[in-house]
Amino acid sequence: MSLADTFSLAGRTFTSRLLVGTGKYKDMDETRDAIAASGAEIVTVAVRRTNIGQNPGEPNLLDVISPDRYTILPNTAGCYTADEAVRTCRLARELLDDHKLVKLEVLGDQKTLYPNMPETLKAAETLVKEGFEVMVYCSDDPIAARLFAQMGCVAVMPLGSLIGSGLGIVNPYNLRIILEEATVPVLVDAGVGTASDAAVAMELGVAGVLMNTAIAAAGNPVLMASAMKKAVEAGREAFLAGRMPRKLYASASSPLDGVAFR
Repeated sequence: MSLADTFSLAGRTFTSRLLVGTGKYKDMDETRDAIAASGAEIVTVAVRRTNIGQNPGEPNLLDVISPDRYTILPNTAGCYTADEAVRTCRLARELLDDHKLVKLEVLGDQKTLYPNMPETLKAAETLVKEGFEVMVYCSDDPIAARLFAQMGCVAVMPLGSLIGSGLGIVNPYNLRIILEEATVPVLVDAGVGTASDAAVAMELGVAGVLMNTAIAAAGNPVLMASAMKKAVEAGREAFLAGRMPRKLYASASSPLDGVAFR
């Protein structure tokens, strides 16, 4: 990829369009190595499930993903109400020295981990008013995506499919509608299972893809992280190049027009 093909988020410029999480790895060393192999510049951390300084004496995740190297993206995974999510973001701000960039997710239930959109909208409104730079995990609803952008969220992150499902992009048509009228970066969040899923997402024209389980639950997480890096880059290049038109019938790759036969 050309170094000129960057994207901007909350006033920052990034080269990598792959964002990764930190959960489900077997240990800190695997976490460190997989994230390094992914080439990601933004790493998301579940504040309610991971120690980033709130539990002195326990291993600190920031020892292997240094804020000097990565942009840390605190997230509100495990929150089921707006109030819980807002409190979690405030805690992250204190732990990370007035850090304002956060990933908001408010879940509806434990079975689907589908976003609770009324609570997400409520939390987003509060956080934006408090000066947070909110990247918001949401359903693939074009109207909701528009509302989040209008209220001041810095990115919308519609799901590709359910968190941890590995089903890939199940509704590309809604994502295309969201992209058509997007005024902030759109990143696919959740559902990617393998490299081809990441490429498909990028071919739609999204700004980036966030994933965790697809890498951490792979047989070889470090190798899968490397594959995801390449897939995101390939999908982005394919989007920029523009795919050939789809046709119902065959079209010869070597036309015979103007060729003389004996």
